[in-house]
Amino acid sequence: MASRKLKIAGWILGGVLAIGIGVGVVLPRLPLMLLPEGQVRQLDTPAVIQKIQGISQLVTVKYVIEKVIAIEDTKWYGDSRVLLVAHGIAKAGIDLSKLQRADVVVEGKTLKIFLPPAEITDCYLDEHKTHVIERTTGLLREFDKDMEQNARITAIDDIKRAAKMNGIIKDAEQRAVQQLQVLFLQFGFDSVEVIPHSGVSATIQ
Repeated sequence: MASRKLKIAGWILGGVLAIGIGVGVVLPRLPLMLLPEGQVRQLDTPAVIQKIQGISQLVTVKYVIEKVIAIEDTKWYGDSRVLLVAHGIAKAGIDLSKLQRADVVVEGKTLKIFLPPAEITDCYLDEHKTHVIERTTGLLREFDKDMEQNARITAIDDIKRAAKMNGIIKDAEQRAVQQLQVLFLQFGFDSVEVIPHSGVSATIQ
C-alpha cells in the first residue's frame, strides 16, 4: 500500500437531492401516539426531555450524490486501474438522546430547546446503481482484487465530503428545528424556541 499511488478523479454527475425522509410523516402523529385520545396536558422539563429522547435519532435529510472514482496503481512494469461510478446516499440528522436537562427549559407554556450538533448519520453506496465501468491490469501485473474495494471506500469518503460541502449539516439542523417546533406546539405550548448548535434560533407561536 505504501508504494501505491492513488489518483482520485471525481466529479458530481448527478445533482445533489435533499429531501426530508420519514420524519414528515411520523412526527405529526407522535402526539397522538404519546398522549391518550382527547387528552392535552402541560409537560414539565423531565417529561419534555423524555419525549424528545424517545425520538432518539432524528434523521431529517437525505442527499443522493453520484460520482466517478478512479483508482490507479502505477508500477514500472505496468499500471492497474479501476474506474467506478458510485451512486451514494448520505443521511444527516440529530441524535436527540444526547440532550441533557440543561438543554431544555420549560417556563409555563414557553419551551426552549438547545439542540446537539447535527451530524451525518449514515453514508453508503446503492449497490444496484454502483458499478465498475473500466478495469485495467498491466501486462506483467496480477489482478488486484482489492482495488475495487479501495475505490468503494474512497467513494464513500468523497460522497460524505461532498454532502458536507453542499450543506447537508445546515439542512439537517433547519429541518430538525421545524419538525420539533411543530411537534411541541401540538403538545400545548404557546411558544416553542428551538436553538440549533450553530446558534441561529427560531421561535414559533
